[in-house]
Amino acid sequence: MRSAVLLAVLGALAAGPALAQQALAQTEAAAATQAAPPSAVDLLFEGKHFATTPPGSTITYRYTRFSGIKDGPFGPPVEDRIRERVAPGKDPDTRDLTVEAFTGERRQPTAHYENMAGNPLLAQFLEYHVLDVAKALQGNPRYLKNAIRRAMREGGTVTPTEVAVQGAKHPGWRVVLRPFVNDPVKDKLRGFDSLTYTFVVSPAVPGQIVSIDVDATNPEGGKLLEETLTYEPSLG
Repeated sequence: MRSAVLLAVLGALAAGPALAQQALAQTEAAAATQAAPPSAVDLLFEGKHFATTPPGSTITYRYTRFSGIKDGPFGPPVEDRIRERVAPGKDPDTRDLTVEAFTGERRQPTAHYENMAGNPLLAQFLEYHVLDVAKALQGNPRYLKNAIRRAMREGGTVTPTEVAVQGAKHPGWRVVLRPFVNDPVKDKLRGFDSLTYTFVVSPAVPGQIVSIDVDATNPEGGKLLEETLTYEPSLG
């Protein structure tokens, strides 16, 4: 693998040092994905997500939510934006962050995070999501949170993947969790035991969150809930 990295860099040197550096980063990232997969917790919470994100950046995400439950608790379809403003942290790999979530009536209080290595938006997204689902089920949000945390600790399914960013393909990781599929009280979840969480992360993206997809489908194929968060490079 080291020889493959060397050949890639030597080939790019002919076109200039900038291209060589890019080739080295891409080849080393590809080599990393061929090793044993990291854990879901390491990928989603323990990584240095902002190590290559310069202070002064603004990261923009598109948010959508849809539910096919007629006159249901989630209301009409939603499309909105979340913006994450990046400032220097105390250490080279950390950042101070300001998160502005949603607009208009959905606007949430601005959140501030200091000296963060991992991207707090993932936890913030899950917080909003759990509260909405708990309200729909008239259940305890803590129970839902604990089930999701347990699924992350137990690993879920972690596989290498490719992500497309501004026309270029980059290596990344896909994490899939199904926290409620064997839940002891699944009968009380009214079909939400099908909730599936898919996280795609890549060092090629500022903040490393490429997308978050949450899906719950009833046995007849009806969409109980579809919720997404997607990095939008053109709006950063």
